[in-house]
Amino acid sequence: MRKRFPLVPAAIVAAIVVVGVIFLANRKSESTPMAATIPAARVATVQRGSIAHVLSLAGQFQPYQTIDVHPKVSGFIRHIYVDIGDKVRAGQTLAILEVPELQAQLAGTVAEVARSKDEIVRAQHDVVRTESQLSALHAENVRLKATAKAQPGLVAQQELDDAEAKDLAAAAQVDAAKAALSAAQNGALVARADNQRVSAIQGYTNVVAPLDGVITWRYADTGALIQSGTGSNDQALPIVKLAESGLLRLRMPVPEDAVKYVHAGDTMQVRVDAIGRTFAGKIVRFTRSVNFETRTMETEIDVENKNLSIDPGMYANVQLELDSAKDVLTIPVESLQMQGNRQAVYVLDANNRVHQRTVQVGLQGSKLAEIKSGLNQGDRVIDGGQSKYEDGEQVAPQTVETPASETDHASGSMIDLQSEQGGAQ
Repeated sequence: MRKRFPLVPAAIVAAIVVVGVIFLANRKSESTPMAATIPAARVATVQRGSIAHVLSLAGQFQPYQTIDVHPKVSGFIRHIYVDIGDKVRAGQTLAILEVPELQAQLAGTVAEVARSKDEIVRAQHDVVRTESQLSALHAENVRLKATAKAQPGLVAQQELDDAEAKDLAAAAQVDAAKAALSAAQNGALVARADNQRVSAIQGYTNVVAPLDGVITWRYADTGALIQSGTGSNDQALPIVKLAESGLLRLRMPVPEDAVKYVHAGDTMQVRVDAIGRTFAGKIVRFTRSVNFETRTMETEIDVENKNLSIDPGMYANVQLELDSAKDVLTIPVESLQMQGNRQAVYVLDANNRVHQRTVQVGLQGSKLAEIKSGLNQGDRVIDGGQSKYEDGEQVAPQTVETPASETDHASGSMIDLQSEQGGAQ
C-alpha cells in the first residue's frame, strides 16, 4: 500500500503564501499618502466683465402720420392716379375733380375785374372834368370880386353871389368825383379778390399729396361724387388714406415699476423678427402718464424706414436697460454665502487651502454678482457647497468655466411670432 503523507506539507505551504500576500497588501494600503482623502471642490475664477438688468418689451410699428385726404371743393372725380400700396411724394397729384359750375364762376369774376377797371377809368375822367370846371368857375368868381372891389357898384351883388355859389358847387363836384374814383378802385380790389378766390378753388380741383408716404386705402373711383372736407361736423368720404411710412413710430407699453428708468435719449435694442433685423433706437417721447387700466406708460422710438422694409403693424422686441455695471469684477452667485448680515466667499490660497473672506456685493443678476471689494481679479472661489469645507482645510480644486458677463432679462413681455403661429420654438 502506497503512502500520501508528502501532500499535507505542500497544502500548508500554499496557505502560508496566501496569508502573506494578504498581509503585505494590507500594509501597502495603510502606507498610502493622506492626499487620497483630500476633498474635491468646484472652483471659479474671479473675472472682469459686465452685468445688466434688461426689461424686454413688445412694441408695434405705426406710421409717423396717417391722414385721410379730402378735397377742398365738392366735385366728380375726373381721374384718380393712385391706388393702395403706391408711394407718393409731397405735392404729387392724386386725383383731378370736375366742377361744372366752377368754370362759369371763374369767367364771371374775370368779367367783373374788367368792368371794375372801366369804372376806374370813367371815375378818373370825371375827376379831371370837374376839376376843370372848378378851375374856370373859381377864376370867374375871383375876377368879379376884384372888379367889384376896384369899382364899387359896377358888378351887381346878385352876380357876385351866383359866381360864389357856382365856385362852391364845382368844388363839391370835384370831391364827389374823387369819392367815386376811390369807390371804383375799392370795387376793383373786391373784384380781383373774388377772382383770386375762385381761381384758388379752381386749383383745388387738383388734389395733391400733403406729405411723402404710402397710399394705404382708396375710397373712391373715377366718376364718384366727392364732397369737400372743409366742415368738421360732416362725415365726407375721403379720396384716399395716406400714411407717412418713411419714418415710423415704435410704440411700446412700459410697466409702471419700470417707468422710472425711461428717459428721452436713452438707447434701446430693437429686434424685428419678421424681417430678421436688429438695430439700436433712442427714446424720443413718452406720455408721462400711466394708463389707469393697463398700468403702463406708452413710450415711442422713431425709426427711419426709407426703404420701407418695415411695414406698419409689425411687432418688435425691445430691450430697456434698467440697471448695469460695466467693467467690474464678477463671480457666480452660488459662490456667495450669508454670514449674519454680511456676505462672504471661500477663497483658495496658493496651497489650495480654504479661507473665508467678507466681500461687498454690488449689482446681482441671476447667475453672476458684482464684487465691489474683498476680491481681486484671478482669485479662486469655491462655487457651491461651501458648508462642506472648513477654514484652513486643504481641497483638490476642480476649476469650472463660468461666463464673465451676464444680461438678465425680465420675462413675460416679449412677442414670439413663431409661438403665436404655432411654430416650433
